[in-house]
Amino acid sequence: MGIQSSDSTVVSAAAPPRWAVRAAHLTTWVVLPSGLWRIALVLGYPAGYTDVGFESFQTIGAKVWMLSLSVLCELAAFLTIGLVRPWGEVVPHWIPLIGGRRVRPTAAVVPASLGAATLTALWAFTPWWWTFPHDDMTPTGSVVVGILYLPLFLWGPLLAAVTLSYHRRRRTPRRPAGIAV
Repeated sequence: MGIQSSDSTVVSAAAPPRWAVRAAHLTTWVVLPSGLWRIALVLGYPAGYTDVGFESFQTIGAKVWMLSLSVLCELAAFLTIGLVRPWGEVVPHWIPLIGGRRVRPTAAVVPASLGAATLTALWAFTPWWWTFPHDDMTPTGSVVVGILYLPLFLWGPLLAAVTLSYHRRRRTPRRPAGIAV
């Protein structure tokens, strides 16, 4: 049994596979360590930086940026869960103007695919974090920050896998050639 939209049409008969649900939820966890580290900086904890290196994080602009980045990353990761939940197929009724409408698969698949590609490219360097100089950090701080950012390497591939699963579940069934409708 699938999800019904406001016009009583069944949206998706297939439930997401268990691995996709787990991968979607894992995206929120891989983003969390780096976000918590940035929040520590916002709260005034040097979090591995030397005194000189930490100075640039003490401006109000830097604090707003780091807090905003942490929240936005976590919200973006949370959107991945929509690819395995009913609200990724039918817009929740409480949303003005579009609530109850069916989500077109391309409206989810295209941005999620672009996001997956971008995130994969953006975080591809994280396994090599320790090969770059970090003169503004303490040696221990550099190791800890590298460990906290390392899970971000998985964000893009996890999003890509969940997006592919969503696409496969939501694609229009193809009719065999020669069958009249």
